[in-house]
Amino acid sequence: MSRATLEERVAALERQVGALLANAPRTGADKDWRRTRGVFTGDDLMGQVFEEGRKIRDAERKRAQPRARKKPQARS
Repeated sequence: MSRATLEERVAALERQVGALLANAPRTGADKDWRRTRGVFTGDDLMGQVFEEGRKIRDAERKRAQPRARKKPQARS
């Protein structure tokens, strides 16, 4: 069995990937987060979800803050 050179192996892989991409089904419009922008505007249930998430983040932020240490009293 002959060993293919690195260049030949890369070229074969590039052909295979090109064929796979050409045969991949297109789903239509590109999907990303911008398509969902505004979907939950005015939704009371999602407002509650957002508020609970905000409370959790605030509590975690408060716990993460360093505590103030008491300074030792000066001896005179």
